[in-house]
Amino acid sequence: MTDDGAAGRAPAHIRDVLSPGRWALWQQRRGLIGYCLLAEAAAVVLTARAAVTTVPTARDLVMLATLAGMGILQAELGRQVERVRRRVNTTPHINMTSVWTFAGVLLLPAALVAALVAVLYLHLAVRSWYRLRRVPPFRTVFNASLVTLTCHAASAVLVLADVRDMGAVVDAGWRGVVVVVLTAVVYFVVGALVALPGLTVEKRTVQALFGGWADNALEASTLCLGILTALALTTLPALAVLVVPPLLFLHRGVLVKQLEVAATTDEKTGLFNTAGWHNLATRELARVERTPDACFGVLMIDLDYFKRINDTYGHLAGDAVLKSVATAITESVRDYDSVGRFGGEEFVVLLPDITRTHVITVAERVRASIEALRVVTTATVIDNLSASIGVAMYPDAGAAVERLLQAADEALYQAKSLGRNRVVSINDVA
Repeated sequence: MTDDGAAGRAPAHIRDVLSPGRWALWQQRRGLIGYCLLAEAAAVVLTARAAVTTVPTARDLVMLATLAGMGILQAELGRQVERVRRRVNTTPHINMTSVWTFAGVLLLPAALVAALVAVLYLHLAVRSWYRLRRVPPFRTVFNASLVTLTCHAASAVLVLADVRDMGAVVDAGWRGVVVVVLTAVVYFVVGALVALPGLTVEKRTVQALFGGWADNALEASTLCLGILTALALTTLPALAVLVVPPLLFLHRGVLVKQLEVAATTDEKTGLFNTAGWHNLATRELARVERTPDACFGVLMIDLDYFKRINDTYGHLAGDAVLKSVATAITESVRDYDSVGRFGGEEFVVLLPDITRTHVITVAERVRASIEALRVVTTATVIDNLSASIGVAMYPDAGAAVERLLQAADEALYQAKSLGRNRVVSINDVA
């Protein structure tokens, strides 16, 4: 039996792994390909250098096996949660491995920390991420390489401070505390920075690149648990297993939050869906009702002749246009304004704390931004887009969300009647 014959009968995903020419890595942009190869090479070189200069002790090997075993146990117990998280997550993904890898930084020589990373990520790839289309093999290798580089940077802090393990940290007292905190900060910052070139985000905002407060709080929490794990394994090893239950609870809590976000997000555009936007508008209305003289604006936006795009270029091209329009609207409003998709080609924007004059200015900016779009698809370039926009203000147009939407929709209908590609305020409608 030849190797080619065996590969020919293997499942498609196995054939892709066994055939370098089919690797998903080569389908990525050039910059990402280059960065992946550079990161992987750097991780290998630094690990090889550390391995040559360090002889692990029997205690080191026991600690490596313990951390790997606890990491695998936690991953197995949380395997279904992790798979669901991967399916619903559309942002940079934070997993729970930092608990074990950072504990490894505090307990192990750098070469063994790299071995720990390799074991944990191999297990995740085989058991938790198996056959998930969003996790091609190159991503697992790339992410493991980035974590390895992060661990090397954090380990360097301990070397420079001459605090080689957690036992030395305990003996050093407050100085040891400062060193551990500094090591955690380096791990946190370097981990964020090395991931930046590998991110693929449409809108390169600070939150898109570095995550929100919840994402960073999750990462910080895993580092804290890593410190407690290392301390327990150094002083009272039997207590280290108590880290696993709260970690599983944290893991499940993160999934619940992701599901809540997914339930209020439009899948095609990443904007709020109808329910999500309506809930947010209701909360904003409750806020302004408690604030004298407060006001906010609502924009109802409808793409002109969108059906022609679907009929002429197909629905995939139509989806590309919707995504581009969603981005154009988001970039034309303030960071704290809320943009939603109301189905089809209709969008809605909530603009808190704004005057009627400024609302019209924002609406015109949105209209001009859509008009200037050139959407490049695989088959053609779509331009000559336009949108009609209706404007309603609280409290002039109504004191309830549904009434404001109805008023904005009436103004939108008037904009369509007047020839489209224009902004009309409900106050201007006779």
